[in-house]
Amino acid sequence: MMRISERERQYVNEVLDGQFRGATSNVMMQRLEKLFAEKFGVRYAISHINGTATLHAALVAAGVGPGDEVIVPPLTMASTSFAVLHAGAVPVFADIDPHTWTLDPECVERLITPRTKAIEPVAIYGLSPDIDRLMEIAARHNLKVIEDDAECFLGYNRGRVVGSVAHLASFSFQSSKHMTSGEGGMVTTNDEELATAVRRFNSLGYAAVGASKGKITRDTIQDPNYCRHASMGFNYRMPELCCAVALGQLERLEELVSERQHCARVFGQVIAHCTWLRPQHVPDGYVHSYWTYPVLLAPEVDFSWYDFRAKFREFGGDGIYAAWRLTYLEPAFEGHEFDAAHTAPHEKQICGRGLCPVAESVQPRIFQFKTNYTDRARLERQAEVLAQTIAYFEGRQVHAICSSLALEAR
Repeated sequence: MMRISERERQYVNEVLDGQFRGATSNVMMQRLEKLFAEKFGVRYAISHINGTATLHAALVAAGVGPGDEVIVPPLTMASTSFAVLHAGAVPVFADIDPHTWTLDPECVERLITPRTKAIEPVAIYGLSPDIDRLMEIAARHNLKVIEDDAECFLGYNRGRVVGSVAHLASFSFQSSKHMTSGEGGMVTTNDEELATAVRRFNSLGYAAVGASKGKITRDTIQDPNYCRHASMGFNYRMPELCCAVALGQLERLEELVSERQHCARVFGQVIAHCTWLRPQHVPDGYVHSYWTYPVLLAPEVDFSWYDFRAKFREFGGDGIYAAWRLTYLEPAFEGHEFDAAHTAPHEKQICGRGLCPVAESVQPRIFQFKTNYTDRARLERQAEVLAQTIAYFEGRQVHAICSSLALEAR
């Protein structure tokens, strides 16, 4: 299977053949948005230039602004929190579930203050958060849930495709994602008012665009008395060339996701009997889409994350990605005390160690194995290398235990 097929090339050529004339300047965008909404079971899909712009637009559409707080997880790419800052609001970090590594609903509820405006969970690595619990909490406190699904395409939560339940959901088409156009993204929602607000924000505030309308007609824009800008907005629209590639990828999405899930199954079989490598827990009724295959190294082993990765590469492995450094421990955040309301009596949330103990325990021990192998032979080779690496460290641990018992016997 090819990552980019002839279909994507065909659609790009159609755009180029149109010479970027006004009459054909958003045909691919319309097709992409219509099909995305259908495939993800929502009423509206609005394309964007990237998956950070999507979050920014969704937050602003939800009414998030200066003085507001948005509850976010620390274990994710920093764009989740950067988008909150772009909106002028304050990210408040809630801890994660120790097994699924998604946002912990109980921790979320403890952090809600009168200034909380939204909850921004992440479908980390391709696994849905506990969206039902989060939506219940949001309903009780009159909050919006904006789901960051950059890593989750065709994941499922109790029979519902991820991205169809939250008030708004954000997807990324960046080059490493399940489907890609190099860069790009999509916001989904079932709310027409929110969809219109997202569209206007990503289209310079144009008055004539709307939930399902991404382009101004020629007659409208040629009117000298036309009042173009109904509100402030950014130019976050997705170019037609990117839409063309994304459309081709979207039409092949089941195949692209299935290939990653196959890779995850292969790696899962390798670690099935390893007691010190634990895969991310997938609750009953959830379907993981495996942007990567993440596993957790047990804390009691006598070797480090770096030791394992070095041996894996020595045996011929492609390398292993780490989890992102927790957002609040990144230099741009660490030590900062954002202008947030008190999260507990006489206490503000200061970015530093101890803020989210579960995330701080989990993050340094995560291995992310790539799942974008379109060559089955290469995948099988990586699985063999992983098995060889596990065997090496299991043998080393057995030797250490035997040596310890021999010393005790003396």
